[in-house]
Amino acid sequence: MELHDSISVIKGIGPKMKTRLAGLGIATVGDLLQYFPREYREFAAVTAMRELRDGQDVIVSGEVVRVTERRPRARLTILAVEVADDTAHIELVYFNQAWRRSQFVPGQRLLIRGRTKVAYGRIQIVNAEVCAAGVTPTEGAITPVYPLTEGVRANALEGWIQIALDAVKEIPETLPAAVRTARGYGSRREAIAVMHRPPDAQTQARAREALAFEELFYLQLGLLRWRWAERQGVTGIKCVPNGAWVRAVYEQFPFTLTQDQLRAAAEIADDMEEAVPMRRLLQGDVGSGKTAVAALALAKIAENGYQAALMVPTEILAVQHVETLRAWLSPTPIRVTLLTGRLSAAERRAALAAIAAGETNIVVGTHALIEEEVEFAALGLVITDEQHRFGVKQRMQLERKGAHVHTLVMTATPIPRTMALSVYGDLDSSVIRELPPGRQPIRTYVARRAQEERIFRFFEREMAQGHQVYVVCPLIAESARSDLNAAMDMYERLTRRFPSYGVGLVYGSMPGADKEAAMRRFADGEDRLLVATSVVEVGVNVPQATVMYIDAAERFGLSQLHQLRGRVGRGEWQSYCILMYNGNSEQAALRLQWMTETQDGFVLAERDLLLRGAGELFGYRQHGWPDLRVADPVRDWRLLVDARQAATAYAANPSPALLAELERRFGHAFWERVYH
Repeated sequence: MELHDSISVIKGIGPKMKTRLAGLGIATVGDLLQYFPREYREFAAVTAMRELRDGQDVIVSGEVVRVTERRPRARLTILAVEVADDTAHIELVYFNQAWRRSQFVPGQRLLIRGRTKVAYGRIQIVNAEVCAAGVTPTEGAITPVYPLTEGVRANALEGWIQIALDAVKEIPETLPAAVRTARGYGSRREAIAVMHRPPDAQTQARAREALAFEELFYLQLGLLRWRWAERQGVTGIKCVPNGAWVRAVYEQFPFTLTQDQLRAAAEIADDMEEAVPMRRLLQGDVGSGKTAVAALALAKIAENGYQAALMVPTEILAVQHVETLRAWLSPTPIRVTLLTGRLSAAERRAALAAIAAGETNIVVGTHALIEEEVEFAALGLVITDEQHRFGVKQRMQLERKGAHVHTLVMTATPIPRTMALSVYGDLDSSVIRELPPGRQPIRTYVARRAQEERIFRFFEREMAQGHQVYVVCPLIAESARSDLNAAMDMYERLTRRFPSYGVGLVYGSMPGADKEAAMRRFADGEDRLLVATSVVEVGVNVPQATVMYIDAAERFGLSQLHQLRGRVGRGEWQSYCILMYNGNSEQAALRLQWMTETQDGFVLAERDLLLRGAGELFGYRQHGWPDLRVADPVRDWRLLVDARQAATAYAANPSPALLAELERRFGHAFWERVYH
């Protein structure tokens, strides 16, 4: 049996089961062996039933008293088995496993293993493992718990894994021998076997470390290899030191740059003066002034005779950037052009002609920039704003409209170091943490529904002073599964509540032209109150907006809440963020409490990662990275740093075996990135 064999070579896996296992990502024998437990349970000695408490991993011995089967609704069967010892009664519960009924006979003595839970005032064990009472359990043994799907039973899955472990003759090593020896890791076969059948917790932890390190090593090697390949034999655009145009833009700013902004601008300028193309990530919290730093880079590339493209996620943000850049660049001959999907045919033809002829220096637009008919005369710099809204392929499409262009990726979603190494490990990093002087902290409060009328009176006081209010809702229509106020209902309520003030509405599925018009009315001050879904997370700059009210705030992640809060506090007035909490989750309450304690987006991002996990927060899949089966870049950050250090030694000259493994793990994305 070989790792690449289909799982159907294993006895008991027919076409139907093969389809079910495919839903778990198991198609080959190798997939099966690398389908690791999600957790492990360690069982102690046999426990008397009266001593059981909620959430324990236990072994109990008892006699079957009663077996009942219920069908509360279609396609749901509940099998309940009451068992008792000399001290108490408990219940074993199985969902959609009616076939088990024949296993339980009143009066039969059983040995039962599982995790307890309290439900309906009694102790239950769901999906308990049972065997005849004469079998003696191994005290202290560790039992793996696998993620399952309908129709796949744990004991069957474990049996197939054992068959594969016994039958596969060779599991090749993938880590370089020198790395494996230096870290004291045993064979890959041994580590995989231990993950499925751990003799003790310490041995399992060591096996997990070896497999997690292997994953992180290849993740880092892929990133480093991409970076190395892009720089080999490449002569990019070597800019001259900052000249009169850059100085003029700097002097035109109506504010003084912070030390963080100056440092980031200097790092970008240094990169652009090298022959190797710049590849840099610019991180800056909401309102930290990334656009000013980008303006200096735009002026620099224009001063060197090249064009620049600035890609942003929304048309209204593109329009705002054009207006801002034209004001800042006004002392220079630099020409800024807007290119979005909503230009008239005549406007679009004129813009495309100016870009192709080199008559415009800077093009600001949405994803319309990557369309095939957009041709640049001499593209030298690509800036992607709010990179998490775009995929890697979109950014690469834009970069390929020039030859070895400088690349700057900007994000207002703070990325902790561990994630920057994982997702953007092929980029150098600049960070702006310092907010411009004069910015007042945004006062943040958690509220309950009973305080709503008091909050609305506060809205009225703020609007009476000429200020504006955002109201953000998580849904656009009522859902049968939710008691949340929809944005439409909130809009209607607030329109009735504030008849003397303009109230606008923006939501995700709204026609683009209507959405832009509503945002523009709010930006121009025609509407004092804007009801929206989270589409305003990346939106216009409205200095008069002083209140951000987020309904059902527990439905949003920390980083998203922080982004929304950053929509206010951009003027000279005290601003407020009110988080309406409708839930009863301790974790959600903790997230909201953290929002009141800090306004540091990097601190919140670290905490959000720990709560939600890397994949959910930053979307590994859109970056084309391989799935991590064992490693967690957040919790394994020390291992990540070690893996990057080890991978560095192989990035310039990997062996054929390492290249083959990279291709296997990364697939086509690896070769496309390296050789195109």
